[in-house]
Amino acid sequence: MIQSYKQNPNLQETYDTIVIGSGMGGLSTAAILSKQGQKVLVLEKHYTPGGFTHVFKRKDYEWDVGIHYIGEMQRESSILKKLFDYVTDGNLKWADIGEVYDRIVIGDQQYDFVKGVSNFKKQLVSYFPDEEKAINSYVDLVFEAVKTSKNYYISKALPPFLEKIIGGFMKKPFYKLADKTTYEVLRSLTKNESLIKVLTGQYGDYGLPPKESSFYMHASVVRHYFDGGSFPIGGSSQIVKTIDPVIEASGGTILTNAAVVSVIVEKNKAIGVLMKDGKSIFAKNIVSNAGVMTTYNKLLPGDIVDRFKLKNQLQQVKQSVAHISLYIGLEGSPQELQLPKTNYWIYPADGDHDTCVKRYLDDLSQPFPVVYLSFPSAKDPDWNNRYPGKSTIDIITLIPYETFEKWKGSPWKKRGEEYEAIKEEIAHRLLKELYKQLPQVEGKINCYELSTPLTTEHFVNYEKGEIYGLDHSPARFRQSFLKPRTKIKNFYLTGQDIVTAGVGGALFSGVLTAMAITGKNILKKVQRICFLMRNTKNTLD
Repeated sequence: MIQSYKQNPNLQETYDTIVIGSGMGGLSTAAILSKQGQKVLVLEKHYTPGGFTHVFKRKDYEWDVGIHYIGEMQRESSILKKLFDYVTDGNLKWADIGEVYDRIVIGDQQYDFVKGVSNFKKQLVSYFPDEEKAINSYVDLVFEAVKTSKNYYISKALPPFLEKIIGGFMKKPFYKLADKTTYEVLRSLTKNESLIKVLTGQYGDYGLPPKESSFYMHASVVRHYFDGGSFPIGGSSQIVKTIDPVIEASGGTILTNAAVVSVIVEKNKAIGVLMKDGKSIFAKNIVSNAGVMTTYNKLLPGDIVDRFKLKNQLQQVKQSVAHISLYIGLEGSPQELQLPKTNYWIYPADGDHDTCVKRYLDDLSQPFPVVYLSFPSAKDPDWNNRYPGKSTIDIITLIPYETFEKWKGSPWKKRGEEYEAIKEEIAHRLLKELYKQLPQVEGKINCYELSTPLTTEHFVNYEKGEIYGLDHSPARFRQSFLKPRTKIKNFYLTGQDIVTAGVGGALFSGVLTAMAITGKNILKKVQRICFLMRNTKNTLD
């Protein structure tokens, strides 16, 4: 049962592992370790657990703040599907969002991404009949990039001595494509800039435009959705609800309102955490899911940071893009309002993605470089049971953190008239983009609320409101310190910073961190148990 730290539950004096942060990486690490028999304490500073998987409610609505669609959940052989089944005991259910998972809108033109590799290629060739060879080669390279990543990630969990011996060999094939930018790879296949703009129409899923992002990061996202997109039935709050019993079964607990001030380190060994109220809690292992920037800058003792020159490591990476989200509540069911399940990615007609981003960052009055529309109430088959006659829409775009930096440190919901005026102006611009695509919803909006990078900083504890942790440039994947083990004994990292952006990356980070802590082949165990779970279900059916 999830409890509040303020209620002073009967905390143990020691735990096997303490996890700082209850985002997807922290939850998956805790669940996997719990299944190995460990007693795990998860500490979340805010009133609700889940990180980007949590929901918030206003009036008669709820919104999922970070889960918009997840790939690979309709494919039983998918390792991510098996991992979700493993950490939730198979209790998290998914709804397919349909044949068209993403619609790329460029000016007045629309391009659908349809599920199934052959369907995906066929649809693209229908738009670009002269580019069939390039499209086929592109899909082949997507699979190649993802295939070579397996050993790259496994090497992150190896014991140090073994990593020195074979780590380089395991990583080498991966760098062939990861060292190149997305645009560099695509330009080697085609000179058709329109095709390149369409193929990179999901770059908002990882935050960097084609000339800056690693092709591996792009390929990872594209491959992730080849089998379509899915949404958790009952909303993304079901993720925490189905993982919590797994942690509790081994005597563990998820605590909210539990702010950690620092990690306690003695003789270069992490032994516990110091809470905001001055209480110390101890454990054999400490895991930070707070992001590498926050961990090094705020959670570790200064002398430790200086001794191991950890700030030098941070100089090698940058925060990913900041964002704003407009959460909209509407009168009328998704069916009445004809809301699609398909996500919309909307781009200006002129210029490539990089040019559009630069133009906007230089002058925020210029067209948004990307606008993402998501319709969670239409995706969730259980929505009408919970909120009959209501609907929700999410709209997301990029925004420089500096736009709101002057209000840094001001209290949430009390940042003043100027701050609210900027938010209102941006909200109206985003609503205009929505009405262009779905004119039938104009006049149906009951409420809306805009979150800024400061909101993200407040709730997710990312220093500059970044949505994807560290950015996904080619250089990022060359950083050897982005792995579970740190230079501090018994202190580990988890979360998307040690893998890749998004819920899938954070989920998999839990595997790597648990492998590093236990020395066990967690992946093999996951596959075996999920096989037994499916066979048992088939027998009962």
